Amino acid sequence: MATGGGDAEFYLRYYVGHKGKFGHEFLEFEFRPDGKLRYANNSNYKNDTMIRKEVFVSPSVVREARRIIQESEVMKEDDSSWPEPNHIGRQELEIVMGNEHISFTTSKIGSLVDVQTSSDPGGLRIFYYLVQDLKCFVFSLINLHYKIKPIQS
Repeated sequence: MATGGGDAEFYLRYYVGHKGKFGHEFLEFEFRPDGKLRYANNSNYKNDTMIRKEVFVSPSVVREARRIIQESEVMKEDDSSWPEPNHIGRQELEIVMGNEHISFTTSKIGSLVDVQTSSDPGGLRIFYYLVQDLKCFVFSLINLHYKIKPIQS
Protein backbone atom coordinates (compact mmCIF):
# COMPACT_ATOMS: atom_id res chain seq x y z
CA MET A 1 0.00 0.00 0.00
CA ALA A 2 1.45 3.37 -1.04
CA THR A 3 0.68 5.55 1.92
CA GLY A 4 3.21 8.30 1.51
CA GLY A 5 4.22 9.00 5.06
CA GLY A 6 4.19 6.53 7.86
CA ASP A 7 1.78 3.63 7.81
CA ALA A 8 -1.30 5.86 7.79
CA GLU A 9 -3.92 5.13 5.18
CA PHE A 10 -4.58 7.74 2.51
CA TYR A 11 -7.54 8.09 0.16
CA LEU A 12 -8.84 11.14 -1.72
CA ARG A 13 -11.81 11.52 -4.06
CA TYR A 14 -13.07 14.72 -5.66
CA TYR A 15 -16.13 15.05 -7.89
CA VAL A 16 -17.74 18.07 -9.50
CA GLY A 17 -20.61 17.78 -11.92
CA HIS A 18 -24.12 18.52 -13.04
CA LYS A 19 -26.89 17.12 -15.20
CA GLY A 20 -28.02 19.46 -17.94
CA LYS A 21 -28.90 19.63 -21.62
CA PHE A 22 -25.70 17.76 -22.51
CA GLY A 23 -26.39 14.95 -20.00
CA HIS A 24 -24.26 14.13 -16.95
CA GLU A 25 -21.08 16.17 -17.21
CA PHE A 26 -18.45 15.79 -14.52
CA LEU A 27 -14.81 15.78 -13.48
CA GLU A 28 -13.67 13.22 -10.93
CA PHE A 29 -10.36 12.01 -9.59
CA GLU A 30 -9.19 9.82 -6.78
CA PHE A 31 -5.97 8.75 -5.13
CA ARG A 32 -6.45 5.17 -3.97
CA PRO A 33 -4.59 3.45 -1.11
CA ASP A 34 -2.73 1.22 -3.60
CA GLY A 35 -1.10 4.31 -5.18
CA LYS A 36 -3.40 4.46 -8.20
CA LEU A 37 -4.56 7.86 -9.43
CA ARG A 38 -7.83 7.63 -11.36
CA TYR A 39 -9.11 10.54 -13.45
CA ALA A 40 -12.34 10.90 -15.42
CA ASN A 41 -13.75 13.84 -17.33
CA ASN A 42 -17.11 13.52 -19.05
CA SER A 43 -18.26 16.37 -21.25
CA ASN A 44 -20.89 15.80 -23.90
CA TYR A 45 -20.52 19.34 -25.23
CA LYS A 46 -20.07 19.17 -29.03
CA ASN A 47 -20.20 15.36 -28.74
CA ASP A 48 -17.02 15.08 -26.65
CA THR A 49 -16.36 11.65 -25.24
CA MET A 50 -15.43 10.63 -21.71
CA ILE A 51 -11.74 10.79 -20.87
CA ARG A 52 -10.51 8.18 -18.39
CA LYS A 53 -6.91 7.90 -17.26
CA GLU A 54 -5.27 5.75 -14.59
CA VAL A 55 -1.68 5.91 -13.40
CA PHE A 56 0.25 4.59 -10.43
CA VAL A 57 2.05 7.34 -8.55
CA SER A 58 5.11 7.10 -6.35
CA PRO A 59 5.01 7.42 -2.55
CA SER A 60 6.56 10.91 -2.90
CA VAL A 61 3.58 12.04 -5.02
CA VAL A 62 1.19 10.67 -2.38
CA ARG A 63 3.21 12.50 0.31
CA GLU A 64 2.81 15.74 -1.67
CA ALA A 65 -0.97 15.26 -1.96
CA ARG A 66 -1.11 14.64 1.80
CA ARG A 67 1.01 17.75 2.46
CA ILE A 68 -1.29 19.93 0.33
CA ILE A 69 -4.29 18.69 2.31
CA GLN A 70 -2.61 19.00 5.71
CA GLU A 71 -1.41 22.55 5.05
CA SER A 72 -4.90 23.60 3.94
CA GLU A 73 -6.31 22.50 7.34
CA VAL A 74 -9.52 21.45 5.57
CA MET A 75 -9.84 18.48 7.95
CA LYS A 76 -10.92 20.99 10.64
CA GLU A 77 -13.84 22.30 8.56
CA ASP A 78 -17.54 21.46 8.66
CA ASP A 79 -19.78 21.70 5.59
CA SER A 80 -23.09 21.93 7.49
CA SER A 81 -23.58 25.61 6.57
CA TRP A 82 -22.18 25.43 3.03
CA PRO A 83 -24.55 25.83 0.07
CA GLU A 84 -26.48 22.65 -0.74
CA PRO A 85 -26.03 21.05 -4.18
CA ASN A 86 -28.56 22.47 -6.64
CA HIS A 87 -29.49 22.53 -10.34
CA ILE A 88 -26.16 24.25 -11.11
CA GLY A 89 -24.27 21.24 -9.78
CA ARG A 90 -22.53 19.61 -6.88
CA GLN A 91 -19.04 19.07 -5.52
CA GLU A 92 -17.91 16.24 -3.28
CA LEU A 93 -14.59 15.83 -1.50
CA GLU A 94 -13.75 12.77 0.54
CA ILE A 95 -10.44 12.35 2.36
CA VAL A 96 -9.10 9.59 4.57
CA MET A 97 -5.79 10.30 6.30
CA GLY A 98 -4.89 7.82 8.99
CA ASN A 99 -7.82 7.61 11.39
CA GLU A 100 -9.41 10.86 10.15
CA HIS A 101 -12.18 10.69 7.56
CA ILE A 102 -14.03 13.70 6.17
CA SER A 103 -16.61 14.01 3.45
CA PHE A 104 -17.85 17.37 2.12
CA THR A 105 -20.73 18.08 -0.24
CA THR A 106 -21.63 21.51 -1.58
CA SER A 107 -22.87 23.26 -4.69
CA LYS A 108 -20.58 24.18 -7.56
CA ILE A 109 -18.66 27.35 -6.80
CA GLY A 110 -18.58 29.72 -9.75
CA SER A 111 -16.25 32.30 -8.25
CA LEU A 112 -14.98 33.77 -5.00
CA VAL A 113 -18.15 35.90 -4.89
CA ASP A 114 -20.07 32.67 -4.17
CA VAL A 115 -17.60 31.96 -1.35
CA GLN A 116 -17.84 35.46 0.16
CA THR A 117 -21.65 35.48 0.17
CA SER A 118 -21.94 32.04 1.81
CA SER A 119 -22.80 31.40 5.47
CA ASP A 120 -19.24 30.15 6.11
CA PRO A 121 -16.88 32.15 3.88
CA GLY A 122 -13.78 31.14 5.88
CA GLY A 123 -14.37 27.40 5.63
CA LEU A 124 -15.64 27.50 2.06
CA ARG A 125 -12.58 29.54 1.02
CA ILE A 126 -10.28 26.82 2.42
CA PHE A 127 -12.27 24.21 0.47
CA TYR A 128 -12.24 26.33 -2.72
CA TYR A 129 -8.48 26.91 -2.71
CA LEU A 130 -7.70 23.30 -1.76
CA VAL A 131 -9.78 22.06 -4.69
CA GLN A 132 -7.96 24.47 -7.03
CA ASP A 133 -4.58 23.19 -5.77
CA LEU A 134 -5.60 19.53 -6.07
CA LYS A 135 -7.00 19.97 -9.59
CA CYS A 136 -3.80 21.69 -10.71
CA PHE A 137 -1.71 18.91 -9.14
CA VAL A 138 -3.76 16.12 -10.76
CA PHE A 139 -3.87 17.82 -14.18
CA SER A 140 -0.09 18.19 -14.05
CA LEU A 141 0.40 14.52 -13.16
CA ILE A 142 -1.95 13.29 -15.89
CA ASN A 143 -0.44 15.60 -18.50
CA LEU A 144 3.10 14.62 -17.56
CA HIS A 145 2.27 10.95 -17.84
CA TYR A 146 0.33 11.05 -21.11
CA LYS A 147 1.89 13.87 -23.12
CA ILE A 148 5.66 13.43 -22.79
CA LYS A 149 7.05 11.82 -25.90
CA PRO A 150 10.22 9.78 -25.43
CA ILE A 151 13.35 11.05 -27.13
CA GLN A 152 14.36 8.81 -29.98
CA SER A 153 18.05 8.36 -30.65
